[in-house]
Amino acid sequence: MFEKALAVFTFQAGYNTSIVMAGVVALGIGGGVVGVFPFLRKRTLISNAISHATLPGIGLAFLIGITLGGTGRNLMLLMAGAALTGALGILAVQWIKNHTRLAEDTAIGTVLSVFFGFGIVLLSHIQTLKGGSPAGLNSFLLGSAAALTAAEAQLIAFSAAGVITISIIFFKEFAVVAFDEDFAAAQGWHTTRIDLIMMALLLAIVTIGLKTTGLILVVALVIIPPAAAWFWTMRYNRMIVLAGTIGGLSGWIGGTVSALVPKVPTGAVIVLVAAAIFTLSLLFAPARGIIAWGIRHIFLKFRIAETCGLIAIANGFMPPDTLARKIMRWRGYLDINGKLTQSGATAAEDRQRQQHLWFAYQERYPDADRSLNPLTNGKIESVLPPDILDELKNKTT
Repeated sequence: MFEKALAVFTFQAGYNTSIVMAGVVALGIGGGVVGVFPFLRKRTLISNAISHATLPGIGLAFLIGITLGGTGRNLMLLMAGAALTGALGILAVQWIKNHTRLAEDTAIGTVLSVFFGFGIVLLSHIQTLKGGSPAGLNSFLLGSAAALTAAEAQLIAFSAAGVITISIIFFKEFAVVAFDEDFAAAQGWHTTRIDLIMMALLLAIVTIGLKTTGLILVVALVIIPPAAAWFWTMRYNRMIVLAGTIGGLSGWIGGTVSALVPKVPTGAVIVLVAAAIFTLSLLFAPARGIIAWGIRHIFLKFRIAETCGLIAIANGFMPPDTLARKIMRWRGYLDINGKLTQSGATAAEDRQRQQHLWFAYQERYPDADRSLNPLTNGKIESVLPPDILDELKNKTT
């Protein structure tokens, strides 16, 4: 079992399996990269509307395929139908948002419910047709990478690669619109067109991921990887790389499990892997993780207590805060009699100087960012430019 898992994981389990794995990994990377843009725009729920809006397209495409004398299970035909109704879902959300007083989340909920309900009706009708029961459409609900043919996997891989390429081409435009749409419009950019391109890429990822992860869970590929990447970095370009990596890794591990256990839904496994990575990011990421935040909060509490205690003693008052006194004794700033040591006096003088400079800065620049307070961000020299520091020092001397 271990040898088989290792062979699948390292793309050495045969041509067909390797192609399927490549398709799943490419889909995960594409979903992570494309998902960053709606994530930053706080429009991730639009992917949910798109995925549910594809269901009636799948049903209609199947019926058309049967009418034309085929089996109705041609992947290209089903994906075309899914893309068509998915696009209609996007346009419906945009129209409701732009021409009514309803909020976008209400528009998304309405479109999602109506399209998905229509799709369920179509699937129920298909089940009553002769040959409709074994239609295999259930794989579009839960996903089944093991059922992919080599040609289908190649189609998914090349389509995902195309989506990633287009995302790179429009990298700058997507970034500006995601962070400041008004600025982009002021520069003469057609923000609506850029937004539609962004939604088209999202639709493409959802459509090509239907057979692999299923329409119910495909949204996880464009939501969870960017959310996990957000905990690790505050840089836009790094976030895209991390989101793509997390998505690809989720598809890699999920595809391996699906290849080893064919009866396990691929979409569910990929989502669980992505959720595990998200949980690890939530807890341990140094930028925004819960543990790192807790450690920073504790150190901040200690620093504030120490600074307030030093300033209080320098002005002739004994700080009532027991924590402050304990910290100063541990740091060697207080002797056994509660008096400042030489190092404590030097530290107190420095903290008072920092405080005076900060007050002068607030007075000179009343609209400045208050988060630069040296009480919480270290020495004021590390947060203010030298020219402003020189100006403040001249003012306080």
